[in-house]
Amino acid sequence: MAARPGDGQLLLLGLRADGADYEDAEEFAAAWDAADEAGIPTTAVDLSRVVFADSMLLNALLMTRHRHAAAGRDVLIGPLQPAVTRLLTVSGTLDQFTIASTGPAPIS
Repeated sequence: MAARPGDGQLLLLGLRADGADYEDAEEFAAAWDAADEAGIPTTAVDLSRVVFADSMLLNALLMTRHRHAAAGRDVLIGPLQPAVTRLLTVSGTLDQFTIASTGPAPIS
């Protein structure tokens, strides 16, 4: 995962192709903490390269959505690859997110 601050209005997080696993939990938490501390209104999670998605990614996205909603901030995810769309659909959580159909080039 890589974080790239925007203009103070947006924090862009990019995930690598294999998504997220339990080894990434601390990195996710640090990114969400940074967004919370900065009070950045929107966090965008670039999922355009994620070809594998499991419960770790789902949990991280739901936690982010919950934390941001509680603080009155937005989370934008996408663009979605089929694996992520399938995970969100099967889990019944797809409609809980604002989905970007296009987005910036993935962060390396």
